[in-house]
Amino acid sequence: MPPDRFLDREESWLRFNGRVLRLAQSPELPLLERVRFLSIFSNNLDEFFMVRVAGLMRRLATGLPVRTSSGRSPHALLNRIAGLAHQLSIEHAEYFRDEIAPLLAKEDIAIVRWADLEDVERARMQELFRTRVYPVLTPLVVDPAHPFPYISGQSLNLAVQVRDPRNGTTRFARVKVPPLLPRFIAVAPGRFAPLEDVIAANLEQLFPGMDVLAHHTFRVTRNQDLEIDEDITENLLQTLERELLRRRFGPVVRLEVEDSIDTRVLDRLTAELGVDEEVVYRLPGPLDLAGLDAIANIDRADLKYPRFRPSEKVLPPESDLFAVMRDRDVLVHHPYDSFTASVERLIEEAAADPKVLAIKQTLYRTSGKSPIVDALIKAADAGKQVVVVVEIKARFDEQANIDWAQKLEQAGCHVMYGIVGLKTHCKLSLVVRQESDGTLLRYTHVGTGNYHPTTARLYEDFGLLTTDPEVGEDVNAVFNHLTGYSRDEDYHRLLAAPHSLRPGLLDRIQREIDNHRAGLPARLRFKCNSLTDEGIVDALYRASQAGVKVDLLLRGICVLRPGVPGLSENIRVRSVLGRFLEHSRVFVFENGGDPEVWLGSADLMHRNLDRRVEVLVRVQGDAHRAQLTSLLDRGMDDGTRTWKLGPLGLWSRQRGGADLQEQLMQEHR
Repeated sequence: MPPDRFLDREESWLRFNGRVLRLAQSPELPLLERVRFLSIFSNNLDEFFMVRVAGLMRRLATGLPVRTSSGRSPHALLNRIAGLAHQLSIEHAEYFRDEIAPLLAKEDIAIVRWADLEDVERARMQELFRTRVYPVLTPLVVDPAHPFPYISGQSLNLAVQVRDPRNGTTRFARVKVPPLLPRFIAVAPGRFAPLEDVIAANLEQLFPGMDVLAHHTFRVTRNQDLEIDEDITENLLQTLERELLRRRFGPVVRLEVEDSIDTRVLDRLTAELGVDEEVVYRLPGPLDLAGLDAIANIDRADLKYPRFRPSEKVLPPESDLFAVMRDRDVLVHHPYDSFTASVERLIEEAAADPKVLAIKQTLYRTSGKSPIVDALIKAADAGKQVVVVVEIKARFDEQANIDWAQKLEQAGCHVMYGIVGLKTHCKLSLVVRQESDGTLLRYTHVGTGNYHPTTARLYEDFGLLTTDPEVGEDVNAVFNHLTGYSRDEDYHRLLAAPHSLRPGLLDRIQREIDNHRAGLPARLRFKCNSLTDEGIVDALYRASQAGVKVDLLLRGICVLRPGVPGLSENIRVRSVLGRFLEHSRVFVFENGGDPEVWLGSADLMHRNLDRRVEVLVRVQGDAHRAQLTSLLDRGMDDGTRTWKLGPLGLWSRQRGGADLQEQLMQEHR
C-alpha cells in the first residue's frame, strides 16, 4: 500500500474543531447556541494543547522522535499544526469580536470592555471590585527578593508594569484573575464586562503609591497529561493524587496574549516561562472565550434551541421495568429516549427492590450529583452486594472519580480500580435478582455512553437492556475479570478489548471480503467517534480494493483517506455535527445477507483496542438491528445534512437536506 495512505491524527483533530467553529458561524442556528459552540471550540483547543501538542513536545524532548504514521517527523508535524491552530484561533477570536458580539448587542446582550462602560456602571464595578474582588487578589511583584511567580495552567493573568515615583524604579508584577469568580461580570441587566477589565481598571488599589504604566492579559497552557507506571506503583490512588498536584507544574505548551501587548512585556514573559515564539498566540481580546458558556446559559429561550423532552415510550413510567426486560430486549437511543426513565431507573429500582441481591457497575465519568451513585450507596446500605469498578484515570475527571470512589467505599460498596495497565472504559451494569420461583436472573445494560445523567441529555448514545442469559453470563465474566484474576476471553455475544475485539473486527472485515469474492452480499457500515488505528484502516483499504462498499460515519478524527483510486474509491466518510454530540459506536457487517450488528464503548483507536477494557455486544432482535442499520444509512444518505471527507483530509459541508438529529427528535416526540 502507498506510504502516504494515512492522514495526520493531530491535523484531523484540528479540522474537526474547525467544523465546530463552522457551526458557530452558521446563521441558521439560534444565537446563544452559536455562542455555546464558540465556548466548546475554546475548551476543545485547550485539551488539544494539554494532551496532543504536549505529547509531541515530550516526544521531541526525549531525543528519540519517532515519525508519525503519515511519515512526518514530530517537529514537522508540530510546525504544521501550529500554523493551523494559529489560523483557527485568530479566526475564532475575530469572529466573536466582529460578528457574534454585535449580534448579541442587537438582542440586548452586550459584552463590553471597560472603555465602553457608562459612568454609573463604572462606579458600580468599582464598588464590586472593592467588596468582592480585591479581597481575593494577590499581586506578585518580581524583584531580587521575589522570583518570577509560577503561572498555573489555564489561568488568566495580568502582566503589570509599575513604577516607583520616588526613585523611578520599574517593576514587573503578575495578578491572577480569580478562577472562582464569574468570567463575565454583570454590570447592568444584559450588559457584561470581562473580569480582567474590572481588575485592570482598579490596579492602583493593588499598588498604592505606585504609577501603573501598563497592563496586558495573558494565559498559559501546560502539559496536563498524566504518566503513571502502574507496574511499580503500590497504591494507585495515592500516586494519582500526587500526580494531580504535580500536573499543575507541567511544561508550557502555549502562551496566549492579547495582540496589543507591548513587545518588551512579551519578551519578559517568554524568557521567564522559557518558551519560544512558536508557542505564542497573539489574539484579539478578550482571551479565554471558554467562559462564553455562561453567556450561552442566559435565560433567553428565544435565542436557543426549542426545548426537547426525551421520550419515555420505550419504558413507560407505569410499566414494570423488570417484567418488560424479562419479556424482551429494550434498545434505548439517548437523548431521544430518556436516560432517567431507562438506565437510571434500572439502577434506582434495583437498589430499592428487596429481591435484588447484587449490583455490579462500571463508572468512567459521572456527574457532580449522581443519582446512580446515590442509588448504589442506598443499595449497599440495604445490605445488597454492590461492586463498582471506578476508572480513576479518566482524563480530567481523575479527582472527581477519586472522590466518588472514596464515598462509595465509605458506604460499604466494593470498589475496584480495574486492571493494571488498562483503563476500564466499557459501559456495563449487572443486576442479579431472585425471581418468584427462586431462580436468579441477570438484568444487564451494555451501553455506548457514560453513566452521566447530564451528558445523557446532550450526547447521542445507545444502550441495550436485556435478560438474555448469554449476555448476562458474558457481562458477569467481564466483571470477574475486572475484580478478580482471570483470563476468560471466550464470550458468547461480546467482543472485549484488549483480547478479542481487534481480532474479532479484523476477522469480520475479512469475512466481508471473502463473501464479496464469493458473490454474496457484502458491506461494511461503522459509526464511531474516531478512526486512527492503522491496522483497522489497512483492513478497510483491503476491503475497498476487493470491491466491498464501506460507509464510515465518524464524528471526529479520521486518518483514512477516502476516494483514492485503487485504494479507497469504495469508501465514503461522513460526519454529523449538531445540537447533540454524536457519541455512539455501532458496527454493521452485511454477513452474506444476515447483518451482524454490534454496539458498545470502543472507538477504532490504538488505546481502545489495545490499552483499554472495552466491550461490544451483538444485537440480535430484527427490529433493533434494523433500527441501528437504518440510522447509519440515514447518516450516509446524500439527502442528509452532513460533512464529507475528501482524500486530502479536507471536509466539505453538504448544505441543505435533512437535519438527522431534528428528524429523530420529531420522531420521538
